[in-house]
Amino acid sequence: MDQTTQSARNQSAWSARAYEAWVSEMGNPVEQATKFQADPRYPLRRHLKYIGDPAGKRILNPLGSHGGRAVPLAILGADVTVIDISEANKRYAEQVAAAAGVSIRYICSDFLKAPVSPELMNFDVILMELGILHYFTDLDLLFTIINRFLHDKGRLLLTDFHPVAGKLLHSEKGDYFDSSFVEETVAYTSLLPTHEQALLPKVLLRKWTVGEILNALAKNGMYVRLFDEEPDKENPKIPRFFNIVADKVSVELEPLTP
Repeated sequence: MDQTTQSARNQSAWSARAYEAWVSEMGNPVEQATKFQADPRYPLRRHLKYIGDPAGKRILNPLGSHGGRAVPLAILGADVTVIDISEANKRYAEQVAAAAGVSIRYICSDFLKAPVSPELMNFDVILMELGILHYFTDLDLLFTIINRFLHDKGRLLLTDFHPVAGKLLHSEKGDYFDSSFVEETVAYTSLLPTHEQALLPKVLLRKWTVGEILNALAKNGMYVRLFDEEPDKENPKIPRFFNIVADKVSVELEPLTP
């Protein structure tokens, strides 16, 4: 399956009832803004030690959804840009930002087709978090674009679901090396009334292995500084999330040959 087909399917799913789901889960935009203003650092607890002081930094948040990271970063003084495919997500995020008294730049677009412009270049940090990579059919292309958006000393911070959990423990196939697309309910489904859940379009996902993720980063100009794993709360013997810190390599490397 190509990226265009996958993105069209997923855009439909993420445009259905996302705004209503976020209001149900987090409150109306004013309520959510109040929570962020009270403690903007908490939603960023995994990442601030690798960002430092966000004030004045240019930060790109691909697939930034409802603004759950972008708005707290803006409150802390960052210049934040979000690229996300859902107009419903954009509406909620911009309303939360306005209620918090900050502004974010929110571009509604397929990330891989985002416009090439000066405002999308030379970012200090790119932050991607939770349920991101499985929306892409080609990690080489994704990380090539990530590299292009960063300045020469830029940093990628990536937190996502661990493949052991996603491909083995929470998968019907239980096949870690399965490369097929899977159909799943969109992430916000459980936040809506039961009678609405069955009516929502489903998303198509391509789930990656740890090796595929790390190799794609390394092949496309990113130096992995850290890879750590977080345990599942219900079963701490297995990993649930992973965190990657990767810096842009500012020199061209020779291709790796066998």
